[in-house]
Amino acid sequence: MSSTRLLVLGAVRIFQPVHGYDVRRELLSWKVDQWANVAPGSIYNALKSLTKDKFLKVAGTGQIGGRPERTQYSLTPDGEREYQALLRSTWWNVAPTVDALMPALCFMPTLNREELVAALEHRIVQVEGALKHIAFARQEIRPPETPEHVKELHDLMSARLASEIPWAKTLLARLARGEYPDYKKTAGQLAQNGRRARGEAAGSAAAASGVRAKRSPRKKSA
Repeated sequence: MSSTRLLVLGAVRIFQPVHGYDVRRELLSWKVDQWANVAPGSIYNALKSLTKDKFLKVAGTGQIGGRPERTQYSLTPDGEREYQALLRSTWWNVAPTVDALMPALCFMPTLNREELVAALEHRIVQVEGALKHIAFARQEIRPPETPEHVKELHDLMSARLASEIPWAKTLLARLARGEYPDYKKTAGQLAQNGRRARGEAAGSAAAASGVRAKRSPRKKSA
């Protein structure tokens, strides 16, 4: 959510006064739906919530031809402060990157070895292709139509993508050495250990309850 707010505030700041439609179109031209996980519909929602929070104000309305009337937005003084705060917070604070592979990695033992090896090799090829695509896109950046600092977005995406290749190759080498053996057995053992642990916990709780019951003094009859 903070990424969407920062992007919307920043776009309005550049183009103000600006129609919401133009903010959406501009941000989508930056491919924010791909690298910032910003859904197109969330841009309009952010415009509304930022206006409600007094970070944006309605600067006017306009109509072109027979199109519906559109609202123009600009930053308020509070909006400028919020923009600066979000910008600096994002630069100075490091947060773990959400990776769609992480959940699947938790259940790696449930794949057979042959498929896991094939998937890793496939991922390496995909990453290498994506890196080439980013490199070609970077070459197409032509100031002043596109600001030159946009190259840094491509470089950061490349650096993060490229880091998966040595990890995947290292895991492939481990698998080739026979590490993580007998996957189905391992998965079954994990499930069995989990059931055993839950059973022991339940037994300990029952035993503790019994001890407390024995120690509780009986009430004397009147």
